[in-house]
Amino acid sequence: MLGLVDRMSPQTLRILALVIVLGAVILFFAAVVPNYLNGRLFNRVSSSVAIMALIATAQTLVIITRNIDLSVGSTVGFVAFATGSLVTNNPEIGPVILVAYAMALGAMFGAINGVLVAFAKVPSIIVTLGTMALFRSALVEFSDSKSISTANLPEWLISFPNTVLLQWGQLQFRAGFVAAVLVVIVVHIALSRLRAARKLYAIGSNPEAAEMAGIDTRKTVFVAFVLAGALAGLAGFMFLARFGTITVVAGLGFELKSVAAAVVGGVNIFGGSGTVIGALIGAILVDLIDTSLVRWQLVSEFWREAVLGILILLAVAADALLNRRLVAARQAREHRRAEERIAAELAGRAKGQSA
Repeated sequence: MLGLVDRMSPQTLRILALVIVLGAVILFFAAVVPNYLNGRLFNRVSSSVAIMALIATAQTLVIITRNIDLSVGSTVGFVAFATGSLVTNNPEIGPVILVAYAMALGAMFGAINGVLVAFAKVPSIIVTLGTMALFRSALVEFSDSKSISTANLPEWLISFPNTVLLQWGQLQFRAGFVAAVLVVIVVHIALSRLRAARKLYAIGSNPEAAEMAGIDTRKTVFVAFVLAGALAGLAGFMFLARFGTITVVAGLGFELKSVAAAVVGGVNIFGGSGTVIGALIGAILVDLIDTSLVRWQLVSEFWREAVLGILILLAVAADALLNRRLVAARQAREHRRAEERIAAELAGRAKGQSA
Protein backbone atom coordinates (compact mmCIF):
# COMPACT_ATOMS: atom_id res chain seq x y z
CA MET A 1 0.00 0.00 0.00
CA LEU A 2 2.79 2.44 0.93
CA GLY A 3 4.66 1.58 -2.25
CA LEU A 4 1.55 2.39 -4.26
CA VAL A 5 1.26 5.79 -2.56
CA ASP A 6 4.93 6.46 -3.32
CA ARG A 7 4.31 6.00 -7.04
CA MET A 8 1.34 8.40 -7.09
CA SER A 9 1.73 11.95 -8.38
CA PRO A 10 0.69 14.90 -6.15
CA GLN A 11 -2.44 15.40 -8.29
CA THR A 12 -3.40 11.75 -7.87
CA LEU A 13 -2.86 12.02 -4.12
CA ARG A 14 -5.10 15.09 -4.05
CA ILE A 15 -7.86 13.23 -5.89
CA LEU A 16 -7.47 10.30 -3.50
CA ALA A 17 -7.84 12.65 -0.54
CA LEU A 18 -10.91 14.20 -2.16
CA VAL A 19 -12.51 10.77 -2.68
CA ILE A 20 -11.92 10.02 1.02
CA VAL A 21 -13.64 13.30 1.94
CA LEU A 22 -16.53 12.45 -0.39
CA GLY A 23 -16.91 9.09 1.31
CA ALA A 24 -16.87 10.75 4.74
CA VAL A 25 -19.64 13.18 3.70
CA ILE A 26 -21.77 10.28 2.45
CA LEU A 27 -21.26 8.37 5.73
CA PHE A 28 -22.13 11.49 7.77
CA PHE A 29 -25.44 12.10 6.01
CA ALA A 30 -26.22 8.37 6.02
CA ALA A 31 -25.99 8.54 9.83
CA VAL A 32 -28.28 11.57 10.24
CA VAL A 33 -30.78 11.16 7.37
CA PRO A 34 -33.14 8.13 7.37
CA ASN A 35 -33.08 5.96 4.24
CA TYR A 36 -30.34 8.12 2.79
CA LEU A 37 -28.39 5.59 0.75
CA ASN A 38 -30.61 4.63 -2.17
CA GLY A 39 -30.77 4.85 -5.93
CA ARG A 40 -32.85 8.03 -5.89
CA LEU A 41 -29.96 9.94 -4.28
CA PHE A 42 -27.56 8.86 -7.02
CA ASN A 43 -30.04 9.68 -9.76
CA ARG A 44 -30.82 13.10 -8.31
CA VAL A 45 -27.20 14.10 -7.75
CA SER A 46 -26.01 12.76 -11.11
CA SER A 47 -28.71 14.73 -12.94
CA SER A 48 -27.62 17.93 -11.22
CA VAL A 49 -23.91 17.21 -11.72
CA ALA A 50 -24.47 16.85 -15.48
CA ILE A 51 -24.72 20.64 -15.62
CA MET A 52 -22.33 21.66 -12.86
CA ALA A 53 -19.54 19.38 -14.09
CA LEU A 54 -19.42 21.24 -17.41
CA ILE A 55 -19.37 24.64 -15.69
CA ALA A 56 -16.70 23.51 -13.22
CA THR A 57 -14.60 22.23 -16.13
CA ALA A 58 -14.97 25.59 -17.87
CA GLN A 59 -13.95 27.39 -14.70
CA THR A 60 -10.95 25.07 -14.27
CA LEU A 61 -9.56 25.94 -17.70
CA VAL A 62 -9.56 29.61 -16.76
CA ILE A 63 -8.32 29.24 -13.17
CA ILE A 64 -5.33 27.17 -14.32
CA THR A 65 -4.11 30.28 -16.19
CA ARG A 66 -4.33 32.43 -13.02
CA ASN A 67 -7.67 33.93 -14.02
CA ILE A 68 -11.31 33.52 -13.06
CA ASP A 69 -14.65 33.72 -14.88
CA LEU A 70 -17.54 35.09 -12.84
CA SER A 71 -19.76 35.38 -15.92
CA VAL A 72 -20.33 31.65 -16.51
CA GLY A 73 -23.74 31.69 -14.79
CA SER A 74 -24.96 34.55 -16.97
CA THR A 75 -23.57 32.80 -20.05
CA VAL A 76 -25.45 29.62 -19.14
CA GLY A 77 -28.67 31.59 -18.64
CA PHE A 78 -28.41 33.54 -21.89
CA VAL A 79 -27.48 30.48 -23.95
CA ALA A 80 -30.28 28.43 -22.41
CA PHE A 81 -32.85 31.10 -23.29
CA ALA A 82 -31.44 31.82 -26.75
CA THR A 83 -31.23 28.11 -27.60
CA GLY A 84 -34.75 27.56 -26.32
CA SER A 85 -36.02 30.47 -28.44
CA LEU A 86 -34.31 29.10 -31.53
CA VAL A 87 -35.69 25.58 -31.22
CA THR A 88 -39.15 26.89 -30.25
CA ASN A 89 -39.38 28.95 -33.43
CA ASN A 90 -37.66 26.28 -35.54
CA PRO A 91 -38.69 22.87 -34.15
CA GLU A 92 -37.17 21.08 -37.15
CA ILE A 93 -33.62 21.91 -35.99
CA GLY A 94 -31.65 18.77 -35.12
CA PRO A 95 -29.57 18.07 -32.00
CA VAL A 96 -26.17 18.60 -33.63
CA ILE A 97 -27.01 22.05 -34.96
CA LEU A 98 -28.61 23.08 -31.68
CA VAL A 99 -25.61 21.98 -29.61
CA ALA A 100 -23.23 23.70 -32.06
CA TYR A 101 -25.30 26.89 -31.80
CA ALA A 102 -25.21 26.80 -28.00
CA MET A 103 -21.45 26.23 -27.88
CA ALA A 104 -20.76 28.90 -30.52
CA LEU A 105 -22.84 31.44 -28.61
CA GLY A 106 -21.04 30.59 -25.38
CA ALA A 107 -17.67 30.82 -27.17
CA MET A 108 -18.61 34.31 -28.37
CA PHE A 109 -19.20 35.42 -24.78
CA GLY A 110 -15.91 33.78 -23.79
CA ALA A 111 -14.14 35.66 -26.59
CA ILE A 112 -15.40 38.97 -25.19
CA ASN A 113 -13.88 38.10 -21.82
CA GLY A 114 -10.72 36.80 -23.48
CA VAL A 115 -10.09 39.95 -25.50
CA LEU A 116 -10.43 42.20 -22.47
CA VAL A 117 -8.30 39.99 -20.20
CA ALA A 118 -5.62 38.76 -22.60
CA PHE A 119 -5.15 41.73 -24.92
CA ALA A 120 -6.45 44.72 -22.94
CA LYS A 121 -4.72 43.38 -19.79
CA VAL A 122 -7.69 44.11 -17.53
CA PRO A 123 -7.78 41.81 -14.46
CA SER A 124 -10.14 38.90 -15.08
CA ILE A 125 -12.10 39.41 -11.86
CA ILE A 126 -12.94 42.96 -12.96
CA VAL A 127 -13.78 41.97 -16.53
CA THR A 128 -15.98 39.00 -15.68
CA LEU A 129 -17.68 40.83 -12.82
CA GLY A 130 -18.73 43.43 -15.38
CA THR A 131 -19.68 40.95 -18.10
CA MET A 132 -21.65 38.93 -15.54
CA ALA A 133 -23.98 41.92 -15.16
CA LEU A 134 -23.76 42.79 -18.86
CA PHE A 135 -24.71 39.31 -20.10
CA ARG A 136 -27.53 39.10 -17.53
CA SER A 137 -28.87 42.47 -18.68
CA ALA A 138 -28.63 41.30 -22.28
CA LEU A 139 -30.72 38.28 -21.32
CA VAL A 140 -33.37 40.53 -19.77
CA GLU A 141 -33.53 42.63 -22.96
CA PHE A 142 -33.47 39.60 -25.25
CA SER A 143 -36.23 37.80 -23.34
CA ASP A 144 -38.52 40.86 -23.36
CA SER A 145 -40.10 39.67 -20.09
CA LYS A 146 -41.01 36.32 -21.65
CA SER A 147 -39.97 32.81 -20.71
CA ILE A 148 -39.32 29.52 -22.47
CA SER A 149 -41.89 26.83 -21.73
CA THR A 150 -41.41 23.08 -21.76
CA ALA A 151 -44.60 22.71 -23.77
CA ASN A 152 -43.00 24.49 -26.73
CA LEU A 153 -39.84 22.38 -26.81
CA PRO A 154 -39.44 19.24 -28.94
CA GLU A 155 -39.84 15.90 -27.17
CA TRP A 156 -36.31 14.70 -27.96
CA LEU A 157 -34.82 17.68 -26.16
CA ILE A 158 -36.69 17.39 -22.87
CA SER A 159 -36.36 13.59 -22.78
CA PHE A 160 -32.60 13.56 -23.48
CA PRO A 161 -31.22 14.21 -19.94
CA ASN A 162 -33.39 11.51 -18.33
CA THR A 163 -32.90 8.83 -20.99
CA VAL A 164 -31.51 5.81 -19.13
CA LEU A 165 -28.51 4.35 -20.95
CA LEU A 166 -27.54 1.84 -18.27
CA GLN A 167 -29.22 0.68 -15.07
CA TRP A 168 -27.69 -1.23 -12.19
CA GLY A 169 -30.34 -1.96 -9.59
CA GLN A 170 -31.79 1.42 -8.63
CA LEU A 171 -28.80 3.30 -10.04
CA GLN A 172 -29.60 4.89 -13.38
CA PHE A 173 -26.85 6.21 -15.65
CA ARG A 174 -28.73 8.80 -17.66
CA ALA A 175 -27.72 10.36 -20.96
CA GLY A 176 -27.12 13.85 -19.57
CA PHE A 177 -24.76 12.60 -16.86
CA VAL A 178 -22.91 10.21 -19.18
CA ALA A 179 -22.46 12.95 -21.81
CA ALA A 180 -21.06 15.38 -19.22
CA VAL A 181 -18.61 12.79 -17.87
CA LEU A 182 -17.43 12.00 -21.41
CA VAL A 183 -16.78 15.70 -22.04
CA VAL A 184 -14.79 15.93 -18.80
CA ILE A 185 -12.73 12.87 -19.78
CA VAL A 186 -11.99 14.34 -23.22
CA VAL A 187 -10.85 17.64 -21.66
CA HIS A 188 -8.75 15.74 -19.11
CA ILE A 189 -7.00 13.74 -21.84
CA ALA A 190 -6.38 16.94 -23.81
CA LEU A 191 -4.84 18.69 -20.79
CA SER A 192 -2.72 15.64 -20.01
CA ARG A 193 -1.56 14.67 -23.49
CA LEU A 194 -1.66 17.66 -25.82
CA ARG A 195 1.36 19.94 -25.78
CA ALA A 196 -0.76 22.97 -26.67
CA ALA A 197 -3.05 22.35 -23.71
CA ARG A 198 -0.10 22.06 -21.33
CA LYS A 199 0.67 25.70 -22.08
CA LEU A 200 -2.21 26.61 -19.77
CA TYR A 201 -0.33 25.10 -16.83
CA ALA A 202 2.91 26.79 -17.87
CA ILE A 203 1.25 30.20 -17.90
CA GLY A 204 -0.45 29.60 -14.58
CA SER A 205 2.77 28.43 -12.93
CA ASN A 206 4.96 31.28 -14.15
CA PRO A 207 3.73 33.68 -16.87
CA GLU A 208 7.13 35.36 -17.26
CA ALA A 209 8.94 32.06 -17.70
CA ALA A 210 6.27 30.90 -20.15
CA GLU A 211 6.85 33.99 -22.30
CA MET A 212 10.60 33.45 -22.20
CA ALA A 213 10.00 29.86 -23.35
CA GLY A 214 8.26 31.22 -26.44
CA ILE A 215 4.63 30.68 -25.38
CA ASP A 216 2.19 33.28 -26.66
CA THR A 217 0.54 33.97 -23.31
CA ARG A 218 -2.08 36.38 -24.67
CA LYS A 219 -3.29 33.96 -27.32
CA THR A 220 -3.31 31.04 -24.87
CA VAL A 221 -5.32 32.93 -22.24
CA PHE A 222 -7.74 34.09 -24.95
CA VAL A 223 -8.23 30.50 -26.13
CA ALA A 224 -8.81 29.38 -22.51
CA PHE A 225 -11.66 31.89 -22.13
CA VAL A 226 -13.16 30.89 -25.50
CA LEU A 227 -13.09 27.20 -24.56
CA ALA A 228 -14.58 28.00 -21.15
CA GLY A 229 -17.36 29.95 -22.88
CA ALA A 230 -18.04 27.05 -25.25
CA LEU A 231 -18.34 24.64 -22.31
CA ALA A 232 -20.62 27.11 -20.51
CA GLY A 233 -22.71 27.22 -23.69
CA LEU A 234 -22.93 23.42 -23.67
CA ALA A 235 -24.01 23.65 -20.02
CA GLY A 236 -26.69 26.13 -21.15
CA PHE A 237 -28.00 23.53 -23.60
CA MET A 238 -28.03 20.92 -20.80
CA PHE A 239 -29.81 23.39 -18.51
CA LEU A 240 -32.51 23.93 -21.13
CA ALA A 241 -32.91 20.21 -21.71
CA ARG A 242 -33.20 19.42 -18.00
CA PHE A 243 -35.49 22.21 -16.80
CA GLY A 244 -37.36 23.24 -19.96
CA THR A 245 -38.82 26.37 -18.39
CA ILE A 246 -36.23 29.15 -18.69
CA THR A 247 -36.54 32.64 -17.18
CA VAL A 248 -34.17 35.58 -16.78
CA VAL A 249 -32.77 34.11 -13.54
CA ALA A 250 -31.52 30.94 -15.23
CA GLY A 251 -27.99 30.09 -14.14
CA LEU A 252 -28.01 32.59 -11.28
CA GLY A 253 -25.50 31.56 -8.60
CA PHE A 254 -23.59 29.15 -10.83
CA GLU A 255 -20.56 31.46 -10.68
CA LEU A 256 -19.81 30.75 -7.03
CA LYS A 257 -20.75 27.09 -7.29
CA SER A 258 -18.39 26.56 -10.19
CA VAL A 259 -15.52 28.23 -8.33
CA ALA A 260 -16.34 26.18 -5.22
CA ALA A 261 -16.42 22.93 -7.23
CA ALA A 262 -13.07 23.69 -8.87
CA VAL A 263 -11.34 24.75 -5.64
CA VAL A 264 -12.83 21.88 -3.64
CA GLY A 265 -11.63 19.64 -6.45
CA GLY A 266 -8.05 20.66 -5.85
CA VAL A 267 -7.60 23.31 -8.55
CA ASN A 268 -5.12 25.90 -7.28
CA ILE A 269 -6.88 29.27 -7.19
CA PHE A 270 -3.51 30.89 -7.96
CA GLY A 271 -3.16 28.85 -11.15
CA GLY A 272 -0.70 26.31 -12.46
CA SER A 273 -2.16 23.09 -11.05
CA GLY A 274 -5.39 21.13 -10.90
CA THR A 275 -7.35 18.64 -12.97
CA VAL A 276 -10.83 18.58 -14.44
CA ILE A 277 -11.31 15.13 -12.87
CA GLY A 278 -10.82 16.80 -9.49
CA ALA A 279 -13.27 19.52 -10.52
CA LEU A 280 -15.79 16.81 -11.44
CA ILE A 281 -15.44 15.21 -8.00
CA GLY A 282 -15.67 18.66 -6.45
CA ALA A 283 -18.91 19.30 -8.36
CA ILE A 284 -20.26 15.98 -7.10
CA LEU A 285 -19.30 16.90 -3.53
CA VAL A 286 -20.91 20.35 -3.69
CA ASP A 287 -24.12 19.01 -5.25
CA LEU A 288 -24.20 16.09 -2.81
CA ILE A 289 -23.98 18.45 0.17
CA ASP A 290 -26.61 20.78 -1.33
CA THR A 291 -29.01 17.91 -2.07
CA SER A 292 -28.45 16.21 1.29
CA LEU A 293 -29.17 19.37 3.28
CA VAL A 294 -32.67 19.43 1.79
CA ARG A 295 -33.35 16.05 3.41
CA TRP A 296 -31.71 16.89 6.74
CA GLN A 297 -34.68 18.13 8.78
CA LEU A 298 -32.46 19.42 11.58
CA VAL A 299 -31.34 22.26 9.33
CA SER A 300 -33.96 24.85 8.41
CA GLU A 301 -34.25 26.27 4.92
CA PHE A 302 -32.87 29.63 6.09
CA TRP A 303 -29.64 28.05 7.36
CA ARG A 304 -28.94 25.71 4.45
CA GLU A 305 -26.73 28.18 2.60
CA ALA A 306 -24.71 28.84 5.76
CA VAL A 307 -24.35 25.13 6.53
CA LEU A 308 -23.43 24.48 2.89
CA GLY A 309 -20.68 27.10 3.14
CA ILE A 310 -19.39 25.65 6.42
CA LEU A 311 -19.34 22.11 5.06
CA ILE A 312 -17.56 23.26 1.91
CA LEU A 313 -14.91 24.97 4.06
CA LEU A 314 -14.54 21.80 6.15
CA ALA A 315 -14.30 19.71 3.00
CA VAL A 316 -11.55 21.96 1.62
CA ALA A 317 -9.69 21.91 4.94
CA ALA A 318 -9.97 18.12 5.23
CA ASP A 319 -8.88 17.70 1.62
CA ALA A 320 -5.83 19.91 2.18
CA LEU A 321 -4.97 18.15 5.46
CA LEU A 322 -5.24 14.65 4.01
CA ASN A 323 -3.29 15.67 0.93
CA ARG A 324 -0.49 17.21 3.01
CA ARG A 325 -0.33 14.13 5.23
CA LEU A 326 -0.10 11.80 2.23
CA VAL A 327 2.54 13.92 0.51
CA ALA A 328 4.52 14.39 3.75
CA ALA A 329 4.45 10.64 4.43
CA ARG A 330 5.72 9.90 0.94
CA GLN A 331 8.48 12.52 1.20
CA ALA A 332 9.54 11.16 4.62
CA ARG A 333 9.83 7.64 3.21
CA GLU A 334 11.81 8.90 0.22
CA HIS A 335 14.13 10.85 2.54
CA ARG A 336 14.62 7.79 4.74
CA ARG A 337 15.43 5.62 1.74
CA ALA A 338 17.90 8.21 0.45
CA GLU A 339 19.65 8.22 3.86
CA GLU A 340 19.79 4.42 3.81
CA ARG A 341 21.35 4.45 0.34
CA ILE A 342 23.94 7.04 1.38
CA ALA A 343 24.75 5.05 4.54
CA ALA A 344 25.14 1.89 2.48
CA GLU A 345 27.46 3.66 0.02
CA LEU A 346 29.61 5.08 2.84
CA ALA A 347 29.79 1.68 4.49
CA GLY A 348 30.87 0.13 1.19
CA ARG A 349 33.59 2.73 0.71
CA ALA A 350 34.85 2.29 4.26
CA LYS A 351 34.97 -1.46 3.78
CA GLY A 352 36.90 -1.06 0.53
CA GLN A 353 39.45 1.27 2.11
CA SER A 354 40.05 -1.05 5.08
CA ALA A 355 40.61 -3.95 2.71
